[in-house]
Amino acid sequence: MLSAHRRFVTPQTNETIEALAARALPGEPLDAAIDRIKSYNMHIFVMRRPAGLLLGSDVVFVEPPLQ
Repeated sequence: MLSAHRRFVTPQTNETIEALAARALPGEPLDAAIDRIKSYNMHIFVMRRPAGLLLGSDVVFVEPPLQ
């Protein structure tokens, strides 16, 4: 049996956090989706310069850590 994994996406070429949030979490208000993604991926928004720069090799989690 395979273990459960967190859902994630990878950014498309030149994709912004806004576009990624709209694509990954459709139906959720954009500001809430961005906040959720930021909280699950602090390494992208705290450690990177410029903050929030998305790279095609990033793994961007779209749900919280599994219990």
